[in-house]
Amino acid sequence: MGNADYLYPSTNEYRQCAHPVAVPPPQPFFKSFKNSLKETFFPDDPLRQFKNKTPSRKFFLGLQYFLPILEWGPRYTFQFLKSDLISGITIASLAIPQGISYAKLANLPPILGLYSSFIPPLIYAMMGSSRDLAVGTVAVASLLIGSMLGDEVNATENPTLYLHLAFTATFFAGLLQASLGLLRVGFIVDFLSHATIVGFMGGAATVVILQQLKGILGLQHFTQSTDIISVLRSVFSQIHEWRWESGVLGAVFLFFLLLSRYFSKRRPKFFWISAMAPLTTVILGSLLVYLTHAEKHGVDVIGNLKKGLNPPSFGDFVFTSPYLTTAVKTGMITGIIALAEGIAVGRSFAMFKHYNIDGNKEMVAIGTMNIVGSCFSCYLTTGPFSRSAVNFNAGCKTAMSNVVMAIAVMFTLLFLTPLFHYTPLVVLSAIIISAMLGLIDYEAAIHLWKVDKFDFVVCMGAYTGVVFASVEVGLVIAVYIYENTNEMNLFPSSKQQNSVIILWCKMQVAISVLRLLLFVARPRTFVLGNLRNSTIYRSVEQYPTTNDVPGILILQIDAPIYFANSSYLRERISRWIDEEEDKLKSTGETSLQYVIFNMSAVGNIDTSGISMLEEVKKITDRRGLKLVLANPGAEVMNKLNKSKFIETIGKEWIYLTVGEAVEACNYKLHTCKPDTTNEDSQPWNNV
Repeated sequence: MGNADYLYPSTNEYRQCAHPVAVPPPQPFFKSFKNSLKETFFPDDPLRQFKNKTPSRKFFLGLQYFLPILEWGPRYTFQFLKSDLISGITIASLAIPQGISYAKLANLPPILGLYSSFIPPLIYAMMGSSRDLAVGTVAVASLLIGSMLGDEVNATENPTLYLHLAFTATFFAGLLQASLGLLRVGFIVDFLSHATIVGFMGGAATVVILQQLKGILGLQHFTQSTDIISVLRSVFSQIHEWRWESGVLGAVFLFFLLLSRYFSKRRPKFFWISAMAPLTTVILGSLLVYLTHAEKHGVDVIGNLKKGLNPPSFGDFVFTSPYLTTAVKTGMITGIIALAEGIAVGRSFAMFKHYNIDGNKEMVAIGTMNIVGSCFSCYLTTGPFSRSAVNFNAGCKTAMSNVVMAIAVMFTLLFLTPLFHYTPLVVLSAIIISAMLGLIDYEAAIHLWKVDKFDFVVCMGAYTGVVFASVEVGLVIAVYIYENTNEMNLFPSSKQQNSVIILWCKMQVAISVLRLLLFVARPRTFVLGNLRNSTIYRSVEQYPTTNDVPGILILQIDAPIYFANSSYLRERISRWIDEEEDKLKSTGETSLQYVIFNMSAVGNIDTSGISMLEEVKKITDRRGLKLVLANPGAEVMNKLNKSKFIETIGKEWIYLTVGEAVEACNYKLHTCKPDTTNEDSQPWNNV
């Protein structure tokens, strides 16, 4: 692993070639401030494409940035249309029954699930940067909305107010999402670690499954609480009200859905069987109820669905106290969760297809579609994994598949809604349970246990917190602390003085926390150069006289790599590579062949950081570059070994020092080309 013999120089030689520790050259305040802002808010350098362009070209590129459809639309072909048509129809067959089911989960009218699968996908198709994301409602966000709004307003006793609060919460969720993207502070979402998301999603899925026992058993009265104790108490205290007809139907349909999913997993070519299964159960269930009049024997049905397209709802927002606080709180929490899920899903499929998505651009797109959707009777939408996976497997080429899905939903709203009158609620419960079982990722939890015990503890903490307390526990702890600080009476002599001092303290705490978050989420990375007549490599900013190594880019990461900074590091490393390649092209020097990471300052790494390294490895492979690691510590090596990343990169590409890594790369550079014949390095035909 880079074990080269090294001859230590004598004391006199050291004195002759020793280099003093340099103080970085001073920089003007505004230049330093500008660089800090750029590193914090623009790690991907989105303005790079505007350099040396005419004003008209800059204007068009600006439009393309916010409306990516203008970029891929002119290159759209009939072959793409055929693929997107098949994908769109396939995901529509899944979106219709899921939309109705998830709306019921949020205690909203079922028709809202269809409304939310019509307008938002059209907006995303124009503004989204992911080719594979299929837009729609999601179970976890639906449960959160039902739980948080239900604490304030009873959906059964006051359905109109509850509905208007759902629209208002969606509006604020979209406003928050779009603002995070425009202000480029989306790194806040990165503080939801991979371990937290695995635990939270698994716990939420468990809660959702338990909630569906009401529909499976045909119960009329059920607890509004989401913790496992309350749900099980509600179920077993009503044994005398269990309906066997509903239970048998639910078991049969659930078995059919799970069997179809199992078959599709074993035979990926038949993915459409699993995708069509929910709609098939809706059709079969409706026919069964209609022919046997099962609704008269204890099987509850959906009933009438309003025919027609989305009615406007921008006049229904609730901006009055005390409901405004509930709507804002619900919108902020559900908006962050939906945003984290949508971006994570989009990045996952983008990695499979070897293209990049812009996280901030995605935030603006998702936020805009929720703002517009809230004005047209839609509730919170994002990119659900199940629907996006079907879209991916169906062979979608662009976001046009969302347009096809929206057209299919529009056709359903205009002509087919009466056909859902006899759809049994037990079928919807079976569809939800089938979808939620896929979110309990026990394999990921086992992987966390093997690689990082602390991540596993975090994962299980999130899971048990959701299952035994409530869905929003842990997510709203900061809000809880904020509210309780108002009860502190520090200076009883003057209420006005009290308010001012408390507000000032909160501002100071907020600024301090923000500063801490920036330090954590935006670690220093810099390029290293070679000090003359030595094997020492130092920052080119601190030592401007250092020499570049032809064909090799040496980067140092100056912090542990974990969930809070992994996304930033991936974008920043990609930008370093872009800038180096541009510089070499402009000077006509040797093309870039190797990228060396000096890991000496990386004291630890978590599973999110390992995933980042895997993504960077795929990025370098696609560019025909070789990734090399230098001086990783014991803890880092231990985790890289457990996660099989060392096998991925190859032991021969990990060295004790930067000097040894450079020497090995130089040797290979002058004797043979780097081996990048990797299946991930094959070029991808971008749209």
